[in-house]
Amino acid sequence: MAEAHQHIDYVEVKAKDILAERQTSWSMFTRATTWTIGAVVLLLICLKVFFG
Repeated sequence: MAEAHQHIDYVEVKAKDILAERQTSWSMFTRATTWTIGAVVLLLICLKVFFG
């Protein structure tokens, strides 16, 4: 049988890269949370107005 030869390049991971990735993730999380809370508040206000 033929063997599958693989070559993997390893890249050095620096703390600066990890911190940038986590800051981006946190920013996306807080933005999504803000929009979700706003949508829920708007939905509750609409329910109160129409069925209140």
